[in-house]
Amino acid sequence: MELRHLRYFIAVAEEGSLTLAAEKRLHTAQPSLSRQIRDLEYEVGVQLMNRSVHGIELTAAGQAFLDHARLALAQVDAALETARRTAQPARKTFAIGFQTGHEMNWLPRAMHVLRDELKNIQVTISSDYSPDLAEALVRGRLDVAFMRAEPTFDLCYEVVDHEPLIVLMPSDHRLTSREAIHPREFVGEIFIGGSNKATVLRAVTEDYLRRCGLDIKLDHGVDNLAMAMSLVASTRGLALMPAYAQNLLPWSVVSRPLEGEAPTIDLAVGYSKANTSPILKLFLSRIDDLGALSLPRY
Repeated sequence: MELRHLRYFIAVAEEGSLTLAAEKRLHTAQPSLSRQIRDLEYEVGVQLMNRSVHGIELTAAGQAFLDHARLALAQVDAALETARRTAQPARKTFAIGFQTGHEMNWLPRAMHVLRDELKNIQVTISSDYSPDLAEALVRGRLDVAFMRAEPTFDLCYEVVDHEPLIVLMPSDHRLTSREAIHPREFVGEIFIGGSNKATVLRAVTEDYLRRCGLDIKLDHGVDNLAMAMSLVASTRGLALMPAYAQNLLPWSVVSRPLEGEAPTIDLAVGYSKANTSPILKLFLSRIDDLGALSLPRY
């Protein structure tokens, strides 16, 4: 089995079509791709895909294989990145990622922790969605990230904050007259929450509603805050989102706190235990100093 077999399999699984995978992702002929997938199935010893006129569907074995194939390629990419960094030891870089919106509060703190090293290192900053940050950490493209503790990735986490969930609503919604929103107000409203990709937010939300004795079904699942705000404005629904959303609200969306004790969602510093960067070691040793500057209370 070769790495190209894994890449071909992942491309077909994600596109749901041999033809689309061949043309859009792999730039190869469809018959050749079909042959490679058959060779892979022969090597594995089980059928990984069901083929029909409607496209490709993974078997149960194929779905299980997909998760491990992604991890294997991520580990290969991380090994390549580590080798390239090792070949250039004189160039000290430190890559920090932020879940989009959190850099407003946490970038100054991170730079404060690194203040004594800034003359000697090159710091790069990026923002992305939490699952994408996790993948970048696994692949060695980031050293640390301020993110959610993503359960499907083999990473280490240090929790730095517990964010309360708040309610987002259209700026002219009837509930804007309330100072705080009781969860029963969600009954009968369009409800927007975390999707299957935003696993941490979805789990916290479902647990909260269950503890409140409410059987409220999700009308729209979102992967990120931008999607949530867009759906709140367009569908006139209500959304439960972490409090950092207040950093990014457009004029058409407002927020209110939850009545009573609000559920919280952890913000953590994530990193790979395989990362041997001395700058990472230094950063982690000073992680308690992230509290040296005051955070806004939402």
